[in-house]
Amino acid sequence: MLRAERSGNTLLLAACLVVAGFGNLGFFSRVLAAFPPQGGNLAALLSLAMVFFALNVLLFGAFAFGRLTKPVLTALLLVSSVSAYFLDSFGVVLDRDMLRNVVQTDLHEALDLITPRLLAYFVLLGVVPSLLLWRVPLAWRGWRRELLERAGLLGICLLAIAVLAVSFGGFYASFLRAHKSLRSHANPAYLLASAAKFAREGMMPLPNAQAAIIAADARIPAEDTERELILLVIGEAARADRFALNGYARDTTPRLREAGAISLDNVWACGTSTAVSVPCMFSPKGMARFEPKQADSEENLLDVLRRAGANVLWLDNNSDSKGAAARVPYRSFKTPAANTVCDSECRDEGMLVPLQEYIDGHPRGDIVIVLHQMGNHGPAYYKRYPEAFEKFRPVCRSKDLGECSREEIGNAYDNAILYTDHFLGKAIELLRRNDASFRTALVYLSDHGESLGEGGLFLHGLPRAVAPDSQLRVPAIFWFGSRFGDIDRQALLRERDRRFSHDNLFHTVLGLLEIRTSWYKPELDILEAYRRNIPDRS
Repeated sequence: MLRAERSGNTLLLAACLVVAGFGNLGFFSRVLAAFPPQGGNLAALLSLAMVFFALNVLLFGAFAFGRLTKPVLTALLLVSSVSAYFLDSFGVVLDRDMLRNVVQTDLHEALDLITPRLLAYFVLLGVVPSLLLWRVPLAWRGWRRELLERAGLLGICLLAIAVLAVSFGGFYASFLRAHKSLRSHANPAYLLASAAKFAREGMMPLPNAQAAIIAADARIPAEDTERELILLVIGEAARADRFALNGYARDTTPRLREAGAISLDNVWACGTSTAVSVPCMFSPKGMARFEPKQADSEENLLDVLRRAGANVLWLDNNSDSKGAAARVPYRSFKTPAANTVCDSECRDEGMLVPLQEYIDGHPRGDIVIVLHQMGNHGPAYYKRYPEAFEKFRPVCRSKDLGECSREEIGNAYDNAILYTDHFLGKAIELLRRNDASFRTALVYLSDHGESLGEGGLFLHGLPRAVAPDSQLRVPAIFWFGSRFGDIDRQALLRERDRRFSHDNLFHTVLGLLEIRTSWYKPELDILEAYRRNIPDRS
């Protein structure tokens, strides 16, 4: 039966039927949630299914022609099968920012996403239909006839879309205007559109591109003779509402509480992915004007600190700095060769081991050390902490979160927060050991939050406009040594629910180091309102 020749149109229709019918379960489940199949909605929903199928035929019918028919349809099936897995399993949106995150991730993180369920999607929705496709001989009846038949098929699809859109105009107006986010789950059309935009913008900076200088006037005044030692910790996928310091019922932050750390409870991320948030938080532009594609063409906070005379070091136990540390000393701690604290994976606290030697080796100038955590990187939360920190049980021990209960996922996630608390506690211990020689401070700020199954969503990466608070509200923690007496801690604690964002980091760090520059905006310095004897920083 499979050896009978089939036209290109037949193969196109069959492949699009597989994609529309089985590769878009997540899309249609969200449509049904927004438009319950009752009353007049039922006919409109059936029309949407036909329009969706016709749009896929139009999209791929323009390319899957002649000798390209099978290669293009195979690519369609394979790509849509992987996309379907992430859309169905985690509710993520594969937009430009997510693609940027994918491009910049490392092998270790990528392996955490490969699960038996992903392989099942890939085989059943991608490989098997593709093999069947290649077993069917493709009929070719000359250019004239093939072009006429393809034009006829695409014309029928266009006519059907037009008729259905007019017949159910009110439904489609609501679908397109009031429920714009639904379109981001259309597989693989939205992914391909995002990929095209991403490719047009460019994935990487131009080689040897000169970064535009900012804050050229940055300086530490001569009268500032005290040295600052600042540990700036960039967290990964940590949610503000899972920190006990912010009112969470579980004691996930015992060491921070004992240390007297101050946690701000109303802080919002620039984006929902590391690739966006990390360069954004170091940029002076703020989330309203920041564009990831432009981040490499302009200096950031770390460049300003170095220009002012501070010693700057970036240590990384995550994938990388996403370009933020492009012009400062950088060390990766992802392997046992660099990290002395490794078991099943290399731990964040290994970044603390060489710090005293670094501090002792820089007898002049302020010191700012950035520690980029592995933190709560999902979905394998159970890997993010040593066994000794498994306080909350039972835990999800699968990379496929669909195999676990919400309780198991939450327990594993909370254990990873508990380990971050331990890591921050040890960082504070190091600062205390240096308190006699420096004005010491720790600043902790997570890059983004995380969805843990609320509303069927997992992980992170949704477009900021539609992302839930769980992916955007992040923990921000301060600890000050004894020589930071100019900070009114009690006043800061009383107003810990003031709204802040990643936009505040640039100016807050400048304020901590007393750096004077016209780029400094006191109204964006979190601590300025709580600082006694405020100097002129202009």
